[in-house]
Amino acid sequence: MPAEKAADGGNSADSGTEVDSGKAADSGNAAVEKVAAGRGASRAPADKEAVSKGAAGKGAAGKGASKGVVVRKPESHTALVRRARRVNRELAEIYPYAHPELDFENPFQLVVATVLSAQTTDLRVNQTTPALFAKYPTPEDLAAADPEEVEEILRPTGFFRAKTKSVIGLSKALVEGFGGEVPGRLEDLVKLPGVGRKTAFVVLGNAFGRPGITVDTHFQRLVRRWKWTEATEPDKIEAAVGALFPKSDWTMLSHHVIFHGRRICHARKPACGACPIAPLCPAYGEGETDPEKAKKLLKYEKGGFPGQRLNPPQAYLDAGGRPAPPLGAG
Repeated sequence: MPAEKAADGGNSADSGTEVDSGKAADSGNAAVEKVAAGRGASRAPADKEAVSKGAAGKGAAGKGASKGVVVRKPESHTALVRRARRVNRELAEIYPYAHPELDFENPFQLVVATVLSAQTTDLRVNQTTPALFAKYPTPEDLAAADPEEVEEILRPTGFFRAKTKSVIGLSKALVEGFGGEVPGRLEDLVKLPGVGRKTAFVVLGNAFGRPGITVDTHFQRLVRRWKWTEATEPDKIEAAVGALFPKSDWTMLSHHVIFHGRRICHARKPACGACPIAPLCPAYGEGETDPEKAKKLLKYEKGGFPGQRLNPPQAYLDAGGRPAPPLGAG
């Protein structure tokens, strides 16, 4: 099976992917507190405030239009680019410690962990991979592994038989085609079993420092809520969003959006009333708008809970984040 879920959050040796916390981390937490106190998110987004002057007038009334109907002004491409980039700048202040949320120490561990993250959480992968990499530290080791033993280790991640086939297969491909090294090119990575564009961009961006957009489920949900694109196919979303930002922003943009999707802009009940970028969001109001009720919906460090990594970056810890517990703890 194609086991690619692109870092539903993502990853450790985060060279070039972490931003120093310090002042920015404090300001990010302060921003959430400010909005949660009702001083920011309570006002409607700008493009929802645009009301057609004639909508409630004589012509509209004659056609049955009710008074006060909100009519959105079309957003020009230039305005969309400006709004999108402002959202990213503000997210960078809210999450200065944004990073991949899969633990890894080298490209091999990252590509395997990302493949394993399909249909499960990064937390469960992080709790499972220590035993896997302790027993099979290199592609050569995993390529020669007994599938039944690997299956037993991977059982907690779900779909463990298919994932075992994928990680052993990609390990054999690395040994036979790339000398046991993870390639640093998109066209090579997508040839590996279980590796698609999402997984490839996670690896390129976080193990090799090469820009890429990770279109996971959080990313898809948020960019559509923000009206950055109406596309539904990952490759089209990738192209549309990529066109709004300079290439150098792509990797960190992915982390910012995914962090926000996990912590505040949830799938079922977004915490609109505790969202610092609510004034920029066309979807404001889809979730809880009461600041106090919304604050209770916050997750991970925003809500005081542990993150997904057992070994998170120091910047995350400095900002008040807590490491996740190992498998079987608590």
